[in-house]
Amino acid sequence: MDDEQGLIDHTRHKKFYGLDHLRALAIILVLLFHYQIFDHHTPWIEKAGKFGWTGVDLFFVLSGYLIASQLFAAMAKGKQISFPDFFIKRFFRIIPAYLVVVAVYFCIQPFREREGLSPLWRFLTFTQNFHLDLRVYGTFSHSWSLCIEEQFYLLLPLILITLVYLKKTSQGYIILIVLFLAGFACRVFTWYHYLVPLEGTDDYWIAWNELIYYPTYNRLDGLLTGVAIAALFQFKPKIKAWITDRANWFLLAGVGLLSCSYFVCIHEHDFIASVFGFPLVSVSYGFIVTAAISPHTFLYRLRSKITTNLATLSYSIYLTHKGVIHVAQQLLMKTGIAGESTLMFILCITVAILAAWLMNRIVEKPFLKLREVILKRNRNQEVSHHP
Repeated sequence: MDDEQGLIDHTRHKKFYGLDHLRALAIILVLLFHYQIFDHHTPWIEKAGKFGWTGVDLFFVLSGYLIASQLFAAMAKGKQISFPDFFIKRFFRIIPAYLVVVAVYFCIQPFREREGLSPLWRFLTFTQNFHLDLRVYGTFSHSWSLCIEEQFYLLLPLILITLVYLKKTSQGYIILIVLFLAGFACRVFTWYHYLVPLEGTDDYWIAWNELIYYPTYNRLDGLLTGVAIAALFQFKPKIKAWITDRANWFLLAGVGLLSCSYFVCIHEHDFIASVFGFPLVSVSYGFIVTAAISPHTFLYRLRSKITTNLATLSYSIYLTHKGVIHVAQQLLMKTGIAGESTLMFILCITVAILAAWLMNRIVEKPFLKLREVILKRNRNQEVSHHP
């Protein structure tokens, strides 16, 4: 959700408009899916938003690709990965807006879309995605995915630095494969050990979310897919050229696989969906992302202010949309607008986007400007120390 604003091609310093389209798609899917949690939603939302949960997986693939691309670009040039620069970028991109939303949730109770709120320390340590019981802690629960991304941002540079130190970078693909397969193993073990005994009980879907859907070790498929794409495009120029020449076929394959994923995951709480659904969705989006960064596809060439603006606002939308929609519904119903109406949906989504625009202007942009000042100062200091 929080990958670099503008979705920049770090090798050519040009915007990836194709990724803007996908990021906009991801936040639309998330909005449709989460709108279902409210008591007042239009009947068609259940059909339109049923597969919306995969918007998070698309965000994971995008984040994995973009973050890994930055790190791999430095490695390809023979440069050391700069921990200070990397974490300064991530801190100022993620933390200020996130802390503002956390403060609002803890200080303004009417903003809470559900009753329970996880302890503050879980939000501050980005560990909320472990042992998350929706019956108790349903408010701001969607930050589980941000927790996974933060953990990923910590581990990926450490793994890469270790590989460089051990001179084993050429074997990095083994780690990718092992982690990908480990996800299958973890989900199978969890299913048989914890979920099978609960089948048919009221606790089953709560346990499924807590033990299958939220934990990091079960949800790395999208991030790993993004890292794999970045590695191929950075270190395997022949494979990159082959893929680029066939980008439209990759797009078609991605859409086809995603259609299959819909039917595989139509009963999202069963064994097949739980074990194979996440990697299938991630690989599907991986094919589509690959096409979006290839110049031969219309996704790459098409420019749209709508998707660019949605992409820019997507992080703020993701952070605030549940609370904003909840408050908007309560206020709009007092004016006589039917809670289940399409008008209510349109107004709530509009208010959510406006609130995100405000967050972007007041919080995100000023801190991003401050980030550039700090990074520029650090670079100048490095130059002065190394004439």
